[in-house]
Amino acid sequence: MSTQQREDEVEATGFRHRFRRNPALNLTYRVGVGVVGGLVLVAGVVMIPYPGPGWLVVFAGLAILATEFAWAGRLLRFAKRYYDAWVAWLKRQHVAVKALVLVATGLVVAVTCWLLGAFSLVGGWFGLDWAWLGSPIFGSRG
Repeated sequence: MSTQQREDEVEATGFRHRFRRNPALNLTYRVGVGVVGGLVLVAGVVMIPYPGPGWLVVFAGLAILATEFAWAGRLLRFAKRYYDAWVAWLKRQHVAVKALVLVATGLVVAVTCWLLGAFSLVGGWFGLDWAWLGSPIFGSRG
């Protein structure tokens, strides 16, 4: 039995088959997968420059979307290929280039924290009321 025949057999007996038989239920399911996968994907993209699982969350969001959308599967393979290429390139670089990438990442994190008012918040815990700690977006603590 071929792989495709086994997949078709599992699909015919699985819960997803019941959804596909009902057009309204199928559309609802696809919209739900699209919303959940899209939210996970957006959260991952926001997390990319920060320490932590940004790329893992991006890949998870694309994997969720790929369960229903072929374009997401193609995009997932593309993103994994280029992520692996970026990591391989970075590993081959001189320590100065690696340090520059680390500093750039740190700057992105620091500027974002400043813009969101994290420095002002933490400064307030220690009684520091310096104007430059305040967020230009959210203003002073008042």
